[in-house]
Amino acid sequence: MSSIIKFANLKAFNAGFRLKHLLLLLLTTSVLQFACSSRPNIQGKGEEFMQGIWNEDSVAFSNKLSNYTQHHFRITCDSVYIDFVTHSKTNFYEDSCYNHGIWKEYAKGVYAVRGDTLFVGATFTNANYKQKISGCYRIGRYEKNFLIRKKSADTLVLQSLSDQREIKLSLKEKVTCVQKEL
Repeated sequence: MSSIIKFANLKAFNAGFRLKHLLLLLLTTSVLQFACSSRPNIQGKGEEFMQGIWNEDSVAFSNKLSNYTQHHFRITCDSVYIDFVTHSKTNFYEDSCYNHGIWKEYAKGVYAVRGDTLFVGATFTNANYKQKISGCYRIGRYEKNFLIRKKSADTLVLQSLSDQREIKLSLKEKVTCVQKEL
């Protein structure tokens, strides 16, 4: 008789155990269904104050630096296009790339602002903003974080968190974000 009771208790335990697992599986599935819902296939809006064409007209103490880079940013929605003009008194590249110490590079990517920090994730490109996989200068990813030191209607001052250099940008043209499909 005691073996029959033990068997009945074991059956009840197994049924309860299976029910708990079934409920846990249903709960997990429903949470994942809502958590993993697809996002709209459209470009993000970005930050209103960032929208525009921004130029770094001059670099402080450029006449005393052995190399420096001037930046040109075109920001539309959450996308960023960057033109770099580098001036160098020292040749870091093969002679065919040195170009008398002045050369241009390009990058295209996305940005995000969190608090007082600008995060840029981009890829070095050719002048047409198509991915660059070989050639002179840098290739691959351009990952840079900046502290936003000042922002106004026509001025944006960024400080690189990697080398503490300041980039003083002035607004040349305001751009309105028109989101595009991805």
